[in-house]
Amino acid sequence: MHKAGFVNIVGNPNVGKSTLMNALVGERVSIATFKAQTTRHRIMGIYNTDDMQIVFSDTPGVLKPAYKLQESMLNFSNSALSDADILLYVTDVIETPDKHSDFIEKVARIDTPLLLLINKIDLTDQSKLISLVESWKEILPKAEIIPISAMTKFNVEYIMRRIKELLPDSPPYFDKDQWTDKPARFFATEIIREKILLYYDKEVPYSVEIVVEQFKEDNKHIHINAVIFVERDSQKGIIIGKQGKALKKVSTEARRDLERFFGKSVFLETFVKVDKDWRNSDKELRQFGYQLD
Repeated sequence: MHKAGFVNIVGNPNVGKSTLMNALVGERVSIATFKAQTTRHRIMGIYNTDDMQIVFSDTPGVLKPAYKLQESMLNFSNSALSDADILLYVTDVIETPDKHSDFIEKVARIDTPLLLLINKIDLTDQSKLISLVESWKEILPKAEIIPISAMTKFNVEYIMRRIKELLPDSPPYFDKDQWTDKPARFFATEIIREKILLYYDKEVPYSVEIVVEQFKEDNKHIHINAVIFVERDSQKGIIIGKQGKALKKVSTEARRDLERFFGKSVFLETFVKVDKDWRNSDKELRQFGYQLD
């Protein structure tokens, strides 16, 4: 008998959801940086064996929306509650259990098997961890609580074992040679955006959207033209930097990662354009692939 199902990963920003996703899938599917709001879309990573297919889904961190882009990000997280066969709620030893309690109340109401994963346990001691587990037991009594470290992969094998036990009998949902639902150009945009998150400070990275306008591939080479959209002229100047040095550094770092990711030599051209207040524009957000309804 074949097993298959959707395992959705939810939780607040910066608790390690993307790092966990990569540890479970074994591919660098979700970009993981030290900054919150790194994941903006719902990204699937597919784990295949002969008799099993696990469709993992990484979602944006739960937050109170301040603009329409964040409303879309919250929609991705909310939809993950309704279509999961197994739900992984990721928290860590730093945040308090009552953060975003309205979302946790929605989690408490679902009947889906729920694994509550307390991440970053290397940052606390045994007595504090026991106290945290007790607090979560009161809030989500139906959850199976598992302390983990996604970074060191502590208890990751156990999570996989539990997922395999809980997975329903089903034929596969995707081809067995497929490891994500996203096209290649999506990962090109994410890798470029990751470098911007790492290289620039404050609000600038969160005002950026990347569009790959050209992605030409042959057996050995990939030619990519990417546009970096910002909201204001001042941000365009910051992204480009003095004599174009900042943009050149970002492009060089991104190209190296793209070559590692695709296993081919990459020619990357980047351009910067201003698209005023795109984060609050329904039309622009839909064009960029965000879910608004």
